[in-house]
Amino acid sequence: MGDGSVGNVNVGMRGDGSHASFGRNTAAPSDALSLHSAGKEGNSEMSGPTPFVFVIDDDESVRRGLKRLLRSADYESEVFKSASDFLARPPHSGPACVIVDVQMPGIDGIDFQQALIQRRREEQLVFITGYGNIPMCARVMKAGAVDFLPKPFKSRELLKCVEHALHRSAEQRRRAAERYEARRLLDLLTPREFEVMQLVIRGMLNKQVGGELGVAEKTVKVHRGRLMQKLGVTSVAELVQLVQKAEVPARAGSETKV
Repeated sequence: MGDGSVGNVNVGMRGDGSHASFGRNTAAPSDALSLHSAGKEGNSEMSGPTPFVFVIDDDESVRRGLKRLLRSADYESEVFKSASDFLARPPHSGPACVIVDVQMPGIDGIDFQQALIQRRREEQLVFITGYGNIPMCARVMKAGAVDFLPKPFKSRELLKCVEHALHRSAEQRRRAAERYEARRLLDLLTPREFEVMQLVIRGMLNKQVGGELGVAEKTVKVHRGRLMQKLGVTSVAELVQLVQKAEVPARAGSETKV
């Protein structure tokens, strides 16, 4: 159960004033991902759902303090008194960070992490606890947590973790979108074109591909031209990159495309 301490969280204050480039009132670094929805300014680079921070803690004072801190840093946030309440909520459609207490009635923080993994949820977790230990920390970090903060913790430290979590979440979503698009393109190929593609990315010449598949070299050229056109690539290097994004396993037969 939470111990009611949120460390050096300054309720209603902004902390060190230089954190959280996700905050709408802070200047994002030049290499920051564009994650906010298009604002009133009409910035075409701002696209996608707004990043969201969730707090799960059975202690009302902790929830209230963290809500104020996140608001002061211009984060959109929502709080829950239990992990089961959070799991009943539809997943957020954009980058998401969950600040979760380890010790809670019902589903505790560690079981909550496992529940997300089993459901293939992708929220990034920041654990907070007043009762942590090294084995516990190692366990949640190995399972993919962003950080593990013992109470009391500093506002700046927590907000830095939140920033990291949201960037990681955004990057994860970007890779997933690229994987989906790459697989969609590969699904346009015929089984034979897919076989040719898998041999081409291994560095085989057309003649070698023909010998492997038992077809004429000119037939391989036709298949190769068609698959490159369907995939929108002009070189073997681009083809390799697309296949890597799709995370296609190495060729073992022609039964399955992706």
